[in-house]
Amino acid sequence: MRELTTQEDIRRVLTEARTVAVLGAHSAPAKPAHYVPDYLHGQGYRILPVNPVFAGQTLWGETVRTTLAELGEPVDVVDVFRRGELVPAHLEDILAMSPRPKVVWLQLGIRNVSAAAELVDAGIEVAQDRCTLADHRSFGLGPVAPVDPPEDA
Repeated sequence: MRELTTQEDIRRVLTEARTVAVLGAHSAPAKPAHYVPDYLHGQGYRILPVNPVFAGQTLWGETVRTTLAELGEPVDVVDVFRRGELVPAHLEDILAMSPRPKVVWLQLGIRNVSAAAELVDAGIEVAQDRCTLADHRSFGLGPVAPVDPPEDA
């Protein structure tokens, strides 16, 4: 796997992905960690929020989980809203996901070269310092076909 840097790569991810785990999801509408996943949800993506501060609450029709390990289901993208220096603290959880996500996406302003290299070495594609909302809009992509949650969710 590799770091995603081309427009073609980014478009592919946004076109193929259906389920997005949002690490650092927030309940305040003015925060990027809320309005970006809110936009994606409105475009048909299933959003699985992860943030211990809001655990147990409901965002985008899903219960907020404390950690990625609690998801217990496949996700296409882990969309990270955490400062770059905090990303390494989440590597163990990301790498323990089964199956592993196809992509880890570090939002605009977030970079961690060593964490990205470790994820790539583990077979996970990585996008750094990019905004899923801005990229989705820039490609003029329409809504994706929504995914129904699993029966036991």
